[in-house]
Amino acid sequence: MTDALNVVPNENPVSTGVRDTAPLAKGLADVLADTYRLTFKTHAYHWNVEGPLFYSIHKLTEEQYENMFAAADEIAERIRALGHLAPSRMSDILDFSAINDREGDLSAAEMIEDLAADHERVAHRLHALTELAGSRKDVVTEDLATERSAFHEQAAWMLRAISKSS
Repeated sequence: MTDALNVVPNENPVSTGVRDTAPLAKGLADVLADTYRLTFKTHAYHWNVEGPLFYSIHKLTEEQYENMFAAADEIAERIRALGHLAPSRMSDILDFSAINDREGDLSAAEMIEDLAADHERVAHRLHALTELAGSRKDVVTEDLATERSAFHEQAAWMLRAISKSS
């Protein structure tokens, strides 16, 4: 085995003027965990939704899980850019996330309401991350959190708009 394959990832200090990066990396790790959990839940509901609004819900959830999957990479790369390691174990994703699974078989209306509530939960966490980033002079994380919050707020609104007809 070559030395190139024996490199173990580690945390590295990054000197960009951002102050106290550990809490930022933890906040980003929490949002990354939420993003992964909500991506999976959205994909599972996408597969299993039934009823008169199947096509609308199926297409909307597809757009949403694709967006979140791409965002997960961007969030993880921001953690690395701050000099920290991104979560690398499924147990970390489960432990850090504020997203929970619902028990039993859900109706389309219950799926929509569950996803909308989860998007709002993630948006709240992103609002807190935005404030934290601003207090540490991290405009990049602040911008990322603002952008992601806007996505989750819009996702909740769109899901609730569909639920008015079901």
